[in-house]
Amino acid sequence: MEIYTDFPERLQPQKVLYAGKGWLPLTILRRREHHDGLLLAFEGYSTPEQVGRFRNQTLFAAKADAPALPEGEYYQSDLLGMRVNEENGKPLGKLTEILETGANDVYVVTNEAGNELLLPAIAEVILGVDLEKRTMNVHLIPGLVEGETGNEK
Repeated sequence: MEIYTDFPERLQPQKVLYAGKGWLPLTILRRREHHDGLLLAFEGYSTPEQVGRFRNQTLFAAKADAPALPEGEYYQSDLLGMRVNEENGKPLGKLTEILETGANDVYVVTNEAGNELLLPAIAEVILGVDLEKRTMNVHLIPGLVEGETGNEK
């Protein structure tokens, strides 16, 4: 399997992964590194034909099994859909997409009119995240922020 997680060490025997849209539970029996990925054996599946049905499917881990992150770091799934406000409280829209670039992530904020604002995910721009309130406060720096919020004069 190709690895997309930042925490491949958690893919160990006895851990449960979920396959496809139906979230079919699969318990890892054995694991072996193979080139840039892993070869996994699952309980109850002993032949290549049996596991072949999972080819080209994404395997998911339960959110409850996700390791805790250091202070100030968040899982993308926790951020998507958050309301984004300027530091003065003025609403900018919702975080609709996260673009992974080489230097830093870029947050795509979409307002009610459908206009997009691109915010670099850097400390000078992202002032605070409140997971409970599902809000993010940002500082707009001219030249670093791209797009239109629909609020320009």
